[in-house]
Amino acid sequence: MELVLVTIGESPKATRPHWLRAPAPVGDNYRELKSLIDSMGLHTVCESAACPNVGDCWNRRIATFMILGNVCTRRCGFCAVQKGAPLEVDYDEPRRVAEASAAMGLRYAVVTSVNRDDRKDGGAELFALTIQAIRERIPGCQVEVLIPDFQGSREALEIVMAARPDVLNHNTETVPRLYRQVRLGARYERSLELLAAAKDIAPESPTKSGLMLGLGETAQEVLAVMRDLRAHRVDILTLGQYLRPSPRHLPIVRYISPAEFDELRHAGRQMGFRHVEAGPLVRSSFHASDAVAQFR
Repeated sequence: MELVLVTIGESPKATRPHWLRAPAPVGDNYRELKSLIDSMGLHTVCESAACPNVGDCWNRRIATFMILGNVCTRRCGFCAVQKGAPLEVDYDEPRRVAEASAAMGLRYAVVTSVNRDDRKDGGAELFALTIQAIRERIPGCQVEVLIPDFQGSREALEIVMAARPDVLNHNTETVPRLYRQVRLGARYERSLELLAAAKDIAPESPTKSGLMLGLGETAQEVLAVMRDLRAHRVDILTLGQYLRPSPRHLPIVRYISPAEFDELRHAGRQMGFRHVEAGPLVRSSFHASDAVAQFR
C-alpha cells in the first residue's frame, strides 16, 4: 500500500474512477424524508455537507441530524457546511429531532452539529437535551453523537457524557501534517485528548473516529494516526475518500482504491479496533448501527 506524498496546494488532475458512484437522491422515501425534515425546520449533515450517500441513506429512511443551526464558526478547507455568524440556539430543536426520529421509525439515531466556538460549552448542552428528548420519545432508541472538539473543554464533554450517548464519535479527519490546511482552528492532539477523556469518563461506552483520505497523506501517516487512535482507546474507525464539494474547497490529490481500503481495514483490525468501516463512500455515520451491532 503506497500513497503518494503531494503538497496540498498542488492540483493534480485526478479523474474520478468508474467504481466511485453513489445512488442518485431520488425515490419515494427520499422525497418523504426531505419533506419531513423541511417541514420541521431541521438540518441534516447529509444535505448541508453534500454527502454522496444521501440518496442511499434517505431511501433506507436514515439521516444524520445536525443541531445548533447550519452555520459553522470554523472554515475547514474540506467542508461544504455554510460558514459565518452562527444562528441563535433553538431550544425546541431537540424535541423536533425526537419527533422526526419517531416519524422515521428510527431505532438508532445519529446527531452531529456545526462548530459553535461562540458558546462557552460549544453546544454541549443541546447535545445532551437532544439525547434526552430522543430517549423520552422513543424508549430503547440508541443515540450516537458526532461532536466537535469543544475547544478542549472537559466540562463540555462531561455534559454530553452525562446524557449517556451509546456512541461518542469525534473525527480526527486527517493526518497531523495537513491540519493547518484541512482543519483550521483544530488541533490533532486536542482531538486525541477528547477521545481519551470520553473513555476516562465512561470506560464502557464505545468511542469512534474517522479520517478522509486523498488529501495528500502518506500510508505511513495514516497508519500512524490509526495507531494513535488505538493508543487513546478508540473502538470504532471509519475511513473514506475525500470528495471535493466545490472548486472553492481543497483539491483531491488522489483517489484511494477499494483494494487499499481493504488493506487499511485489515490493518485496523490487527491493531485492535473492534470495528473498521473503510471504503470510498464511507462517512462518519455510514452504516453506523451495523458497526455498533458488530461491536456489541
